[in-house]
Amino acid sequence: MFFPVLKELAYFARIAYVINEVSKETIHLEINRLKIIDTHTHLCDSSFDSDREEVLRRAEESDVVSIFTVSETLEDAEKNLVLSNMYPILHPLAGLYPIYLDSDQADKIIRWIRQNHNELIGIGEVGLDYWKVKESPDREIQKEIFIRFIELSKELDLPLNVHSRSAGRPVIDLLLNYDARKVQLHAFDGKASTALPAVEAGYFFSIPPSILRSRQKQKLVKLLPLSCLLVETDSPVLGPVPGERNEPKNIRTAIESIAEIKDLKFDEAAETVFQNTVQLYGSFIQ
Repeated sequence: MFFPVLKELAYFARIAYVINEVSKETIHLEINRLKIIDTHTHLCDSSFDSDREEVLRRAEESDVVSIFTVSETLEDAEKNLVLSNMYPILHPLAGLYPIYLDSDQADKIIRWIRQNHNELIGIGEVGLDYWKVKESPDREIQKEIFIRFIELSKELDLPLNVHSRSAGRPVIDLLLNYDARKVQLHAFDGKASTALPAVEAGYFFSIPPSILRSRQKQKLVKLLPLSCLLVETDSPVLGPVPGERNEPKNIRTAIESIAEIKDLKFDEAAETVFQNTVQLYGSFIQ
């Protein structure tokens, strides 16, 4: 009479063993899972309103575990906060795009950031843009607003996600002069020699998929240390193919280019870039 009981116990023991082995394998796979963070996107853009969930699904299938969504206006910031509550993969930043030379807008977004800073992982997109803003008086207004965001980032201990189109040197000078501590220079378009003081200060540079067609970005990656590199897509722009809407799944293109230029395996480059991102933005993004 004991044999059926023993057989039953053996059966359940076998099931427990299988479950345990599957659990260990799942944990092993999770520990060794490739993790990629897209550190600069505009996922609040209306071009994603019709298929945002599909875009995020494709990103996850490409090993993207976090996507940073920057803001150009207060409306963007509010939308990004709503989206981040809907989709845990999204992490919002708030800022004022540098072409908006409006101190009142800056006042409003700064107040909003102070009120919501616990739900943000950074301040951005902020900085200088000398490609669109040409006149000296306008550039002075730009600088004044940027300085306010630098001071805010120190006050709240939030990283800056910085725009510097055609203004690499003045941006870095301001960051250094005002003792900015946590900085990501997104899609930096200057020379590597201009970037070196920022590297020495511990700032990071994010590389988009458009590196495929940019000799400047390729040279930047070649000359800067891997320890200061992040990746981004700047979706919906700066994709691998001109004129096509970019999306976070294309982040792998940036890593592939970094790996090729640095003579590394893809996984090595991806892991280092991931750890660089954690170093700047904190372990809570993992």
